[in-house]
Amino acid sequence: MNVQRLIEGTVKCCTDNNTVIWGGFSVDNATLNRFFSLHYLLPFILAALAAMHLLTLHEHGSSHPDNYIPANPMQTPASIVPEWYLLPFYAILRSIPDKLGGVIAMFGSLLILLAMPLLDTSRVRGSAFRPLMKLAFWLLVVDFLILLWCGGQHVEEPFISLGQAATVFYFSWFLIILPVVGIVENTLMDLAAEEKKQ
Repeated sequence: MNVQRLIEGTVKCCTDNNTVIWGGFSVDNATLNRFFSLHYLLPFILAALAAMHLLTLHEHGSSHPDNYIPANPMQTPASIVPEWYLLPFYAILRSIPDKLGGVIAMFGSLLILLAMPLLDTSRVRGSAFRPLMKLAFWLLVVDFLILLWCGGQHVEEPFISLGQAATVFYFSWFLIILPVVGIVENTLMDLAAEEKKQ
């Protein structure tokens, strides 16, 4: 009956949706007939839609033109770029010249997220009442967007230096800025509490 509640919540044109959906005033034989008919016909409808999709959209020659170029296993393409959601980590990987160091930094950039609760030294866990933390968070977002942009660029000099600076800021945000912001906010809260006592 969850579908009935979903339709009841979204369709406001009829006042008595239960009788339309159930086929009566309660769940009865008509409801079961509709339920079983829908579940019997649904696979055939989906198969017909898939066949129509294949017939109309998958014509000969409708794929990407580069797919017709024979693959050359001895030559790598000029610019290989991962998907957009992996570009920041790809930029971190490329920013360190040592291959093993780049791999360690890339996985470290993911694993450091797990250490974030331990690195946050503030007594207040949410950031709703922490203005310094809000500012630091937006700095991290900007840094992440810079890493995302650098990861999609060619390995050339301005992007290498910018990616290295953004990588250093990324790790320093977690290891330096996050604990320092917590300590500063704790100190400010203690000072405010002492002023209220006086």
